[in-house]
Amino acid sequence: MTPTKKLPLFLVSGASCVGKTSLCEELFRSETDYIVLESDLIWRKEFDTPENNYRDFRQTWLRICSNVEQIGLPVVLCGCVTPEQLETLPERDLFTELHYLAAVCGDEEMHRRICEGRGVTDPAWIESSMHFNRWLRENGAACEPPVALLDTTHLTPSQAAEAVDQWILERLRGGDSAAPTHSPFV
Repeated sequence: MTPTKKLPLFLVSGASCVGKTSLCEELFRSETDYIVLESDLIWRKEFDTPENNYRDFRQTWLRICSNVEQIGLPVVLCGCVTPEQLETLPERDLFTELHYLAAVCGDEEMHRRICEGRGVTDPAWIESSMHFNRWLRENGAACEPPVALLDTTHLTPSQAAEAVDQWILERLRGGDSAAPTHSPFV
């Protein structure tokens, strides 16, 4: 089957423990204008290919999202992703636009969430998550296309989900692809 409908795809990214999963669960519970999917659901060992930037995993998800969108609703895919991992793939052409948003938070809060919230003690894991969170804060706006940043440092999952929902709905109504200038967006 060749997809006949092209819709936008929304990608909600962020480092581990930044609040991405919690806000996506909130979106999932209240969705009506879009379908929320979680990328980790199909993760398998054979997708663990950092040498090619997880190409097979990314391509598989783009195909799934395009297929789901054939019902006439756009997909919001939640998971760790950056524009460079998707924009050059042939499956990118299955969508009208890709909109990227990353949940981020301050270093101190991030460290607290990792250690206290999830109970992680592995220094390499902690540093990897902290590094990706910092990278998003420092480089997200310079990506092509830009990654909108949502600061979740002082937000509940419900508040974060409401902000993301508004961001999605603005784009579905033809709004600017850049991040809103109002708080809690960075």
